Amino acid sequence: MRAIIVEDEKHARDNLEKLLLELDPQLEIQTKIDTVKKTIAWLQQHETDLIFLDIHLADDISFKIFEVIEVKTPIIFTTAYDQYALKAFKVNSVDYLLKPIDKEELAQSLDKYKTTQAPPPQLDVGKIRAVINEKESVYQQRFVVSRRNKILSVKVEDIAFFEGQDRYVYLHRKDGNKFIIDYTLSDLEAQLDPSLFFRLNRSFIAHFESIEKITTVSKSRVMVDLQPTASRDIIVSSANTRSFKEWLNK
Repeated sequence: MRAIIVEDEKHARDNLEKLLLELDPQLEIQTKIDTVKKTIAWLQQHETDLIFLDIHLADDISFKIFEVIEVKTPIIFTTAYDQYALKAFKVNSVDYLLKPIDKEELAQSLDKYKTTQAPPPQLDVGKIRAVINEKESVYQQRFVVSRRNKILSVKVEDIAFFEGQDRYVYLHRKDGNKFIIDYTLSDLEAQLDPSLFFRLNRSFIAHFESIEKITTVSKSRVMVDLQPTASRDIIVSSANTRSFKEWLNK
């Protein structure tokens, strides 16, 4: 396996290279680069299997690379800044590691990369089509809600998030309106498309497009800001954080 390290701090470059070679002695580090400009030039002339990419480089933030060239190579982001996590998951990233890089977390990221790059098994197109059709018919597309003497039907694509509070469950629409619905959050989990909705904690299920910002609270927990804004902080539990990151990356 070949990889490049894009990092503007020499100590961080050398430390990452040391950890990688300890974890996989067969790994070939092709080059170490410190600027956006040099990275673009190298990728235009060479190929690699994996990119370890810092976000703040010597001349600009690394997302500028994707504005100039198309990068199909898997990326593991390595950075001291957590505010770019959501943006990172919207490009072809494998993982998002915060500095100082933890060797165990780095090992997990490498395992995840190797798993995702494994050759796919032979596909039965007929079975896949049947599963897709079945899923399309299972997941709920609309929810009936009421307000005063009016009955409304809310499309799933108009829903920002669901919130459980004070023995009630509220449907929050993207326009800021909310409605009480006769479901439990567990009921909703079974009826919502898991590619679009995620159970953040005991009180919230959010639509992917409603996630405004993700902030690291600790090594194992993150805080999520939604749009429209929720009335209280939303902390993803340590048990859910890894699966939440994987869901963002799908």
